[in-house]
Amino acid sequence: MAVVKSVKVDGENIYIFNSVIYIFESSAGYTLELDLIVSEITVKKYKQEQTLIIEVELEDGRMIDSIMHLQTLQGGLPQLNLFCDVVDIDEYDDLDKVNENSSWFPNVEEGITLEEIRKVEMPVEPISLKLTLPIDQVEWLKKQKKKELNQLFSEMIYEQWKKEIKEI
Repeated sequence: MAVVKSVKVDGENIYIFNSVIYIFESSAGYTLELDLIVSEITVKKYKQEQTLIIEVELEDGRMIDSIMHLQTLQGGLPQLNLFCDVVDIDEYDDLDKVNENSSWFPNVEEGITLEEIRKVEMPVEPISLKLTLPIDQVEWLKKQKKKELNQLFSEMIYEQWKKEIKEI
């Protein structure tokens, strides 16, 4: 079984948490499949693309370069599912081969959690709040810089979470 060491997308290294590379056999022919568990930020960056230039380095030193089609799956862990048609199956004789009737199918999500992914790369999302506060607090908030308010609210939420855990 081939093991992926690194992946470049359009010339840029991406952080991969888990991956599987294999050949999928169907009645239409063979496809090279590369399933990657990546961060939510990486999925967001590439999800609108249809094709990408992919450079895969395997642990044995072999390089696989290809233009691959992208599909993203909703639900579960953040993934990029890349595939391309294979003309010469003999080039990939060291890769696992599966088909729709196979009893074994690669599970790229096994052994990793969303929490572990977010420890490496935490997405940041904008949020708007509509609050009713005493005027002196409103005036104080308006004087603060956005960066300082973001830090204040982030720390306040983490402190609240710690209190809730202690109460359990």
